[in-house]
Amino acid sequence: MVERVKSARGRKISSTLWLKRQLNDPFVQQARRAGYRSRAAFKLTALDDRFHLLKPGARILDLGAAPGGWTQVAAARARNGTIVAVDLQPVLPVPGATILTLDFYAPAAPALIRAALGGPADVVLSDMAAPATGHGATDHLRIVALADAAYEFAATVLAPGGSFVAKVYQGGAEGELLARLKRDFASVRHVKPPASRSDSAEIYVVAQGFRGAG
Repeated sequence: MVERVKSARGRKISSTLWLKRQLNDPFVQQARRAGYRSRAAFKLTALDDRFHLLKPGARILDLGAAPGGWTQVAAARARNGTIVAVDLQPVLPVPGATILTLDFYAPAAPALIRAALGGPADVVLSDMAAPATGHGATDHLRIVALADAAYEFAATVLAPGGSFVAKVYQGGAEGELLARLKRDFASVRHVKPPASRSDSAEIYVVAQGFRGAG
């Protein structure tokens, strides 16, 4: 059944089309039923089902956490673990997680994050994304820059054998990051979870078996 947008009065065509897609997106509907805050939660569940990232008792850092869907999944699957979620935007409390509302680039951020983790991280997740400009090449470069920054920090907190997951865009600009990950991890994969929209260029890099930053 297709749900129609009741009124488009005063709304841009692009906004109406987005709302229609949201209302009829099966992952949006599943997220509502499951109590997840976003459809993105199903991206992480698919990655975890395949790569077994979120183990009970693990220390997990979730960068770009708002609105909290990934944090919910991490807290549920890594039972009795330490979950630290970071975002510029406020994130409502998630049972079993510590929420830090701060700028990841702020000078004080690394110390605050390390203190909240309380030890080396087993997994660093980055679903960070800059606001879209509508210009594909620019958006691609901004996403890759965030993934680069996420790994710069992850390399300083990951435990041996740890995992790093980051959103990137399909294209060549992530080549330098990919080369670093292949050097520093035993396994590096590119994955597009089923919940990623087919018309989106987003893809996730999953690096496992941290050997230490070279």
